[in-house]
Amino acid sequence: MDLYRQKILDHYRAPRNFGKLKGATHKAQRGNPLCGDEVEIALKITRGVVRQVKFTGTGCAISMAATSLLTEAVSGQRLSQVRRLTEAQALRLLGTPIGPARHKCALLGYEALQKALGK
Repeated sequence: MDLYRQKILDHYRAPRNFGKLKGATHKAQRGNPLCGDEVEIALKITRGVVRQVKFTGTGCAISMAATSLLTEAVSGQRLSQVRRLTEAQALRLLGTPIGPARHKCALLGYEALQKALGK
């Protein structure tokens, strides 16, 4: 369990793909009014492949780490694969079970990604 906690803290403290993306082809923002978390995901998709993905936002360790892990997972992937990503797969990226009370936090980046892709 500590290994997973360390992974979450590492991605929270040093999120991968954090920052603005110039020339994004797809972008969306999602927020959780209950806790104040906000995430914006921006993607640059060319020829059906996610060439670049970045995110900005503020939030708890779970939401920031989950979004960081998500951006790593979709970077370089075919758009068709990214569109098939499920909530359960997004949650598994954290590597540890997340209680129902934290699902909204853990899926905030996923929801922004889906919105950016028009889902």
